[in-house]
Amino acid sequence: MRKFFQEIKADLKFKTAGPGQKLSEPSRYGLCRSLLPRVPKEKPKAEAAPKPRQGPTDEAQMAAAAALARMELKPKAKVASSQEAIKNQVRKELMAEAAASQKGLSVEEKDLASPDQEGAAAPSVSGVYFICPLTGAVVRKDQKEKHLREAIQAYFSVDPVAASIMEIHTFNKDREKVRVGLETMAKYLDNIYLHPEEEKYRKIKLQNKVFQERISCLEGIHRFFQAIGFETKTLPVPGQETLEDYYVLKEEMLTKLEDLKGYKEQLLSSEPVRAQLDRQLCVFKPSPQAARFELPNDFYNLTAEEIKREQRLRTEAVEKASMLRTRAMREKEEQREMRKYNYTLVRVRFPDGYILQGTFYARESVSALYSFVREALRDDWLPFELLGPGGVKLTDENLAFNECGLVPSALLTLAWDAGVMADIQAVGEEQPASPLKPELLSRVQTLA
Repeated sequence: MRKFFQEIKADLKFKTAGPGQKLSEPSRYGLCRSLLPRVPKEKPKAEAAPKPRQGPTDEAQMAAAAALARMELKPKAKVASSQEAIKNQVRKELMAEAAASQKGLSVEEKDLASPDQEGAAAPSVSGVYFICPLTGAVVRKDQKEKHLREAIQAYFSVDPVAASIMEIHTFNKDREKVRVGLETMAKYLDNIYLHPEEEKYRKIKLQNKVFQERISCLEGIHRFFQAIGFETKTLPVPGQETLEDYYVLKEEMLTKLEDLKGYKEQLLSSEPVRAQLDRQLCVFKPSPQAARFELPNDFYNLTAEEIKREQRLRTEAVEKASMLRTRAMREKEEQREMRKYNYTLVRVRFPDGYILQGTFYARESVSALYSFVREALRDDWLPFELLGPGGVKLTDENLAFNECGLVPSALLTLAWDAGVMADIQAVGEEQPASPLKPELLSRVQTLA
């Protein structure tokens, strides 16, 4: 075999190389392969031509778009001193009652602390919370009215007149009834103040039709009578043999007529005690989950009072439909009719990726969001803009969240004023790592 290859090599040199020349290695091997017998290659079997792929149907495209949308939206798995005194006193009263009662979490709170559904996505917030103006306590939405009642009840030991006025204004929801009742009550007190010598003005017949229809129906009104110096007496009716119940002003109150006048003015000028919505401010680290929200039922459920309000608003909208309106007016009213949510959870993403989160009323104006963000900044003078979905600027701060489509949740982007930031960089002043206040960054959380 070796001799065979040597003969081929010599023959190749003789045929292709000139005098004093050698074939390169690739040339030799190529010629060598050309001299060897060739084995015919087996032709591959012809494959069937692939069928042309049909495009997705309209229904499939709509289903895919809806699925993508669901994937984007759903997650994967200071006070006045008088008010401060009220707070402290009421807080003491409530703490004393709490110490006497059994402590422990309610069933609902336990459910929130340890969810039953294993692997269920954690809510972005555990619920909607309010701050009691009397105690400063933070309570859940469904416990708000109960807590207010307890706080006002506790304040009776401090100032029974003020506490009864709080009851009247806070727990009587029909404001027109309250207005009519208080105006009638004011006339009774004016008559006593202006005519203290007239005994008939110091007596109020409880079965009087006007008293029954306008005053007696108000919650808290009887406590108010007792607090300002009236007492219940059964007296004979002039010209009749029957006895009736009366409210009669105590004799000692005739020397305190100025106090009586002050009580009347306080009654007319007071406002309902309203719990303030707790923003539940949170700061999160940069996260790709920023656009995913999991909201509790508090953001959707309507109370009986809220349902009545919705019905009233719809009735008003139907009545206005017959009026001649411009297209802009109709569009604005149509947006206002879309009142499906009471609250909204808003996140603002900063240029450094940090996320600021807060809870707002759905009908609250966007100006509240700008104030919320500004209060969280280390330098609150820095001008900024908030950009909604698609980079749309929220320029009209008077619009409500539901009018802007920012319900029941929204992710916004903060953008600094380019001119101001350029001036700051030109000065060369060293900027902090984050524009948020240090006390907020100290409790930064990881977005689940």
